[in-house]
Amino acid sequence: MRRANDRLTTLVTSVVEPMGYETLGVEHASAGSGQAVLRVYIDHADGIGIEDCETVSRQLSGVLDVEDPISGHYDLEVSSPGLDRPLFTVEQVARYRGHQIRVRLEEKRDGRRNFEGEVLGVSDDGKHIELALDGVAIQLPVERIESARVVPEFNFSQSAR
Repeated sequence: MRRANDRLTTLVTSVVEPMGYETLGVEHASAGSGQAVLRVYIDHADGIGIEDCETVSRQLSGVLDVEDPISGHYDLEVSSPGLDRPLFTVEQVARYRGHQIRVRLEEKRDGRRNFEGEVLGVSDDGKHIELALDGVAIQLPVERIESARVVPEFNFSQSAR
């Protein structure tokens, strides 16, 4: 699954987690025309508000300026994971057993790169995730996953007034 390098993720986590937040994931990507983005997803049992993102951003900016782990200019974005939260680890995928996720592979498998299905589980060795697609169980290799996101679920059981 797409993530920043381990050194950068460790540095970010060492700042974020002592502040009482969970580091869900760190992405370092080129945004085109020489611009790069360092995107940090945080979570908390009570949810994440803009103030939380601002607090973490200020603290993290200071440490990143001192440690200077990224060469060149980049923009720092600290964000809640949102309803369609990205999944960065097999442990995070396992938390969503019974829920729908979207997976994009690095290369085509059976003529397609995009899959959406219910999480059935993770292999014992952690090298595959198992999804139910149209009633059929398939396994996708974790090392080939480019990205994975939760499909938001909405409950419209109450009638509108």
